[in-house]
Amino acid sequence: MFLQLVTSGISQGSIYALVALGMTVLFRATAIVNFGHGELFMLGALFAYIFVQVVGLGFVPAAVASICVMFLVGLAIERLLIRPMGDASHMSTAMMTVAFSFLFKGLARYRYGGDVLSMPPVFSYPPIEVGGVVVTVQDVIIAGVTLGLVAVFLTTFRFSRFGRIAQAASQAPRGAVLVGINLPALHGAMWGISAALGAVAGILTAPISLIYPDMGGGVLMRAFAAMTLGGFGNFGGAVLGGLLVGIMEQLAGGYISSSLIDIFAYIVIVVVLLVFPSGLFGSKATVRV
Repeated sequence: MFLQLVTSGISQGSIYALVALGMTVLFRATAIVNFGHGELFMLGALFAYIFVQVVGLGFVPAAVASICVMFLVGLAIERLLIRPMGDASHMSTAMMTVAFSFLFKGLARYRYGGDVLSMPPVFSYPPIEVGGVVVTVQDVIIAGVTLGLVAVFLTTFRFSRFGRIAQAASQAPRGAVLVGINLPALHGAMWGISAALGAVAGILTAPISLIYPDMGGGVLMRAFAAMTLGGFGNFGGAVLGGLLVGIMEQLAGGYISSSLIDIFAYIVIVVVLLVFPSGLFGSKATVRV
């Protein structure tokens, strides 16, 4: 039972890790915590459903089309909602992300109401059983995509010129502008990439879950717990935090009570903020006086 719960936790935690990764990418480049990322996750799954069921595309072309659409949605959010705010406070920007999350949720409800949609199964392969532990092909794919994306972003932000520019622009925006960096274009690109990552998580979840306007709320809180646990702005920490949250909530649900699964993310946030606010891999801010 223990190994099965851990395996299930890794599968669930990989989804949380993907969502947390998308939020971390944006935070690293813009210092913005996007509380509307859960709705980007939902829209990614919804667009994939529309492209498969309404347009008639196969799953892979539908996934690519959904990711492209969500990249454009991210660009539009930055250009129409975030950029006009200028140098507004972090609190104001956070409230804007909350506002557009309700906007997207309301638009989805307006079109689909209380309908619960289901994506046709994508993979017909039987589950894999190893030592009494059952693993589905979908679980393996989700974990593999998560690890692959983590490797890509770790490499990009640490070794590429674009990654160094993004981090420098986040730490010193005025200096970045003075040396000729197009800060609005950079921020727009990071919003697009973040939205596309949210779409990837939603698309991978769609075949094994139900699609409805409120599906992003619970995932957002678990991803936020993962970022808090791993340390804000740390790619590896966000992913490890997502996996740990997934495993711990499955163990708590299996050995203590299933009702803990829904509230475990809140428990993690409270405990981490009380015991080690910087998270497992976060760094404490130093202020020179």
